[in-house]
Amino acid sequence: MIQVQDLCIEQGDFRLENIGFTVADGKYGVLMGRSGCGKTTIIEAICGLRPIRHGQIHLSDREVTELRPAERNIGYVPQDIALFPGYRVRDQLAFSLVVRDAPKRQIAERVDHMAGLLGISHLLDRRPEGLSGGEAKRVALGRALVPRPEVLCLDEPLSNLDEDINAEMIELLGSTIREEAVTVLHITHSSREADRLADVRLSLVDGVVV
Repeated sequence: MIQVQDLCIEQGDFRLENIGFTVADGKYGVLMGRSGCGKTTIIEAICGLRPIRHGQIHLSDREVTELRPAERNIGYVPQDIALFPGYRVRDQLAFSLVVRDAPKRQIAERVDHMAGLLGISHLLDRRPEGLSGGEAKRVALGRALVPRPEVLCLDEPLSNLDEDINAEMIELLGSTIREEAVTVLHITHSSREADRLADVRLSLVDGVVV
């Protein structure tokens, strides 16, 4: 579950207030709205990457408002993908489990499983500079899902792809989320993505989520 209550966020002259919505456990929420309206600000606040003035954030029946990002059990794919320069795909996927000191066998098994699920097993020894846009997005999605988060936040994860690759990625994203049984909040400008993926459609209009 993702539940936001009475959220207020300020950044310079920009302000969002009284933001509230719920995405139930296991559901796929899509948040839409014009550019610059504050969608990314909301998702960053949920992830703990942006301070809030007041309000509450609940994830999977836990209040996480005051918790550090690493304590929220969220997978996050930012708009710029942000793969680690120089890291092989295998190491990108393993990163979150390595920093948690997970056993090496567990890390290898989880990385191999996720790579197979996303169709990137053949890329495990490649580095980011050798990946196409669609391949990089698959790697970023896998990196976010490997630690088995309860919640996944996606900021325009399918942007800047050609039409055929975009359609393929929509199908892959939907099947992967069903397999992983995770609650999702996905920012997009694409009605097609919302139509194909959303259980819950949300719009940020004039500072209000409807």
